[in-house]
Parts: sequence; structure tokens; C-alpha cells
Amino acid sequence: EGELKQELFSLRIQKATGQLGNTAVLGKTKKDLARVKTVLKESEVSRGTSSD
Repeated sequence: EGELKQELFSLRIQKATGQLGNTAVLGKTKKDLARVKTVLKESEVSRGTSSD
């Protein structure tokens, strides 16, 4: 999860500075991060250790 957050941050900086050529990578990374968070949350709920 941390690696994806770091990559997303880097891509946002590149987009803001005009260095990002393929902006589709930004959306793909966001979706990948959401998938990881979903899987982590599902495993927390199944164990009964929700952090909320």
C-alpha cells in the first residue's frame, strides 16, 4: 500500500509539472491502490478487527 501511495504522489507531481506523458497511468495507479485497500479492509472485517 505504501509503495502505491508513493508512486501516486510521484505521478501527481509529474502531472503538475507537465512531465507526465501518459496520464492513464495516474488513473490505473489510483485503481490499484483502491483494490489493495479493499482487500485489506475485507481481511480485517473477516477477522473481526476493524480499525474503525
